[in-house]
Amino acid sequence: MTRRILIDPVTRLEGHGRIDIRLDEAGNVSHAFFQVPDFKGFEQFSVGRAAEEMPTLTQKICGVCPTAHHIAGTKALDDLFTAAPPTAARLIRELMHTAFIFEDHLLHFFYLGGPDILVDGDPAKQNHNVFGAIAAMGDTLGRQVINIRKKVRAMNAMLGGSALYPVCGLAGGVSKPVDAKMRAEIIQTSTDALALARQLLAVFHDKVRKKPLYKEMVGNPAFNLSTYYMGLVDDNDRVNFYDGRLRVVTPDGRPWACFSADQYLDHLVERTDAHSYMKPTYLKKVGWKGYQDGPDSGLYRVGPLARLNAAKAMATPLAQQEYERFYDTIGHKPAHNTMLYHWARLIEVLYAAEQMVTLSRSQALTDPHVRTLPTQAPTSGVGVCEAPRGTLIHHYQTNANAIVERCNLLVATQNNAAAICLSVEKAARALIKNGVVTDTCLQQVEMAYRAYDPCLACATH
Repeated sequence: MTRRILIDPVTRLEGHGRIDIRLDEAGNVSHAFFQVPDFKGFEQFSVGRAAEEMPTLTQKICGVCPTAHHIAGTKALDDLFTAAPPTAARLIRELMHTAFIFEDHLLHFFYLGGPDILVDGDPAKQNHNVFGAIAAMGDTLGRQVINIRKKVRAMNAMLGGSALYPVCGLAGGVSKPVDAKMRAEIIQTSTDALALARQLLAVFHDKVRKKPLYKEMVGNPAFNLSTYYMGLVDDNDRVNFYDGRLRVVTPDGRPWACFSADQYLDHLVERTDAHSYMKPTYLKKVGWKGYQDGPDSGLYRVGPLARLNAAKAMATPLAQQEYERFYDTIGHKPAHNTMLYHWARLIEVLYAAEQMVTLSRSQALTDPHVRTLPTQAPTSGVGVCEAPRGTLIHHYQTNANAIVERCNLLVATQNNAAAICLSVEKAARALIKNGVVTDTCLQQVEMAYRAYDPCLACATH
């Protein structure tokens, strides 16, 4: 007799979803689905709105990464109106966006997916949550993380007008300059953030990497996916959160494509599946081969691990040291184990903190000229940035009065949708045998999706 196992709802992520596992008569997994029942419709009800509204409208897609949508939307307006922002405006935007990724990564590591690797033992008996994570990492460090996230959010409220939903982005710039007093506060917060990031990496190496659970997970082939990888890179092919070209590498690490955001439709394709409102994407020139990995499948991944795999290096010295340590330890590049997203995320925390310090110390940050007024009639604009969960693209097409006629959003978790589904099924097949289903094995199946830090509301925009 066949059997069905539901994990409903899935937890410690943004949005609503479930895992549906089907066992055959022998008690082994025949199919496993990651299903998202939400439906948002943002692309459709954006039609008819003024383009200038889009950076503040589209950020309501998500409650954890609105800053990324605000930045992508604002950059799409730059392109739409052919209005390049002044240096100070670009610095303000990049600083705000980088600070947001810093604190959002900490949110995931301590509150959402991180407890999976921080807390040992039976999930039915342990605190697999922020309390367990703080107990594992130390009360002092836990308090410091909470405090620095508070400071960074306050800094972004100062830059963007709100700690959660920024309102500063305009076509060709931002709404408010940074003065000397603000800059002094920003420098102090950024310096504190860098100190915390360095301490966090040291504790991670000393405590987490030595845990039997972590060693077991990163060495378990059930969590390996051999995929293509994509991420934004600068002119030297180093990781960049704010701008650059999209670089794609093959499952064996060879360069496969490198293109600007306005060429995304030549390379990326969306598709629909009957079992979920989360639309997966794939590489157009490779093609869709179903939920399978390997070089013949167009399945690709984005996010922290993908960004490190797709880039040649990090753009800051301390993060570069950790990047080299990462691949020296793994022994090969690309790294394919999904559990390595956690380590990659902490390397990005360090990179973000270093960037915050660099950007905050730039003398150009306090230049009062923060906007280039648009003069061109709009037609089409594309904006791209790296959200914490991966590459985010906004594309607006308008009439001559800048009223949106078509909106296309390619969201971070959507890029990872196929990989998340395959990761869940592969883990379920490996961990559930002969009808034996325990809380521990179901917890480990859930670890396969949580490592991606998925945002399901974003993915079903």
